[in-house]
Amino acid sequence: MTTRNPTIELDAAYSGPDASPTPWDRAEAVFADAAIYWFTTVRTDGRPHVTPVIALWNDGAAHVCTGPHEQKAQNLASNDNVIVSTGTNVWAGLDVIVEGRAVRVADDGELARLAVAWEQKYGAEWHFDVAGGTFRHDAGEALVYRIAPAKAFAYDRDEPGGATRYRF
Repeated sequence: MTTRNPTIELDAAYSGPDASPTPWDRAEAVFADAAIYWFTTVRTDGRPHVTPVIALWNDGAAHVCTGPHEQKAQNLASNDNVIVSTGTNVWAGLDVIVEGRAVRVADDGELARLAVAWEQKYGAEWHFDVAGGTFRHDAGEALVYRIAPAKAFAYDRDEPGGATRYRF
C-alpha cells in the first residue's frame, strides 16, 4: 500500500517481556481497514480538538475531509499538525496512531480518484462529486486533507502486548 518504509522500534517500557515490534504492513492494514478514526487538530489558543471522522488510507497517507466552516478546518488554517488514530475500546486488537501535517488536496483529478475510493469504502451515502478543488454533496462542500505520516505508533493489546514506533 505504501512505498515508504519506516524505521521500526519496539518501546520495551510499554511492551510485554516477549513482545516484538508490530510489522508496519500489519499496522497499515489495520489503519486502512478501520471504519471510524479520531482526528486531532490544534485550536488557535493551543487547546486540542478531537472528533470522530471517516477517513481513507490511500497511497501511503491518511485522508480526511471537513466542511470549510467546521472547527477542524478553522484549526488547520493556522496549524497543520494533526493526529489521526483508530483502534478498539476493548483489551484486544491493535491501536494505530499517525502523526503528520495536513496538506489540502485541491486537484480535481486527485479528488475524483479519492471520491471513488471513499464511496467504495463507505457506500453510496458517502458519494461525493468534485468541483473547484472540493468534494460536493447534499450538505454543501468539504475540503480534503492528506496526512503523510511523519511518525506512527501501534499498540498491540494481544499477548504479549507491545508498543511500536515508526519513523518515516
